[in-house]
Amino acid sequence: MTPTPSDTPPDTPAATPAPRLATPTGAAHARLLSVGSYRPERVVPNDELVEAINSSDQWIRERSGIVSRRWAAPDESVTDMAERASRVAMERAGLSAADVDAVLVATVTHPYQTPSSASLLAHRLGATPAAALDISAACAGFCYGISLANDMVRGGSARHVLVVGVEKLSDFIDPTDRSTAFIFGDGAGAVVVGPSDTPGIGPTVWGSDGSQWDAIVNKSSWIEYRDTEGAPWPALKMAGQTVFRWAVWQMSPVAQKALDAAGITGADLAAFIPHQANARIVQAMVKQLRLPEHVPVSYDIEQSGNTSAASVPLAMDRMLEEGQAPHGGLALLIGFGAGLTYAAQVVELP
Repeated sequence: MTPTPSDTPPDTPAATPAPRLATPTGAAHARLLSVGSYRPERVVPNDELVEAINSSDQWIRERSGIVSRRWAAPDESVTDMAERASRVAMERAGLSAADVDAVLVATVTHPYQTPSSASLLAHRLGATPAAALDISAACAGFCYGISLANDMVRGGSARHVLVVGVEKLSDFIDPTDRSTAFIFGDGAGAVVVGPSDTPGIGPTVWGSDGSQWDAIVNKSSWIEYRDTEGAPWPALKMAGQTVFRWAVWQMSPVAQKALDAAGITGADLAAFIPHQANARIVQAMVKQLRLPEHVPVSYDIEQSGNTSAASVPLAMDRMLEEGQAPHGGLALLIGFGAGLTYAAQVVELP
């Protein structure tokens, strides 16, 4: 049967290929190019704090390993300290502000919910229009930032990322709280993460446990502080034994997973730089990881206290400056704290 004109299908044009996104042009690998730190001038020994908490210098040393800590001046802000550390890191990396594509500031003590400390820091440094954001992951915040910066450099969204850990915890201390008044200090540490031909940052092992959200928390929310007569200033409070047990028993396996993911053993390390939460926690982690005696371990907490997000970069800079760890050696970093959050990775020291 001969088809009629109405039976003949119309000409079908060739299908147009669907548009495709361009392949990201990131670096093959990333590394820490430099580190810088800033410690406030004021040294606060244990003796200045013991009367308010009915304690003693010996008790604080035995309980935490802390001898003294640094506190910022009343008019010295989180961003002020971050700027001081950042300028050192940028100078050591040989970079200008125009070379910085993103600024990540790990902090929980910037006193404004918005705008971020990072945006102000980028402006002060002259890095506009660099991307800028604050990371609220408490004591794990710096290691979170390293992971994000590594992915940004390798993914092509940035070539050089400034990562800062900074805290002014003295603003959020209850001087009469026996569980926290002696623990916290102030300071800032910064690194520049940039491209590398060889791996300089190992895989990050990270996570959180929100079921223990209230183990380290402010005593009241800003809403409660505003609406409740007599509400306490939102100082930090901590369930010390809960946090201690969690850190001792659950963070060592996280650190081991970071070593495994990096393809190395503890014997390959040139340094172990954990969050400076408590000297006894650090000692327990060293024992559980079975680190060889030749691996130097940071105990920066003795002179700095617990500086939350700033503790790992502060400790890193001290170890390098004092020759405790070699430039270019492999270091295991781990941060853990409120959230409860944690993150660990092996890095090649700048």
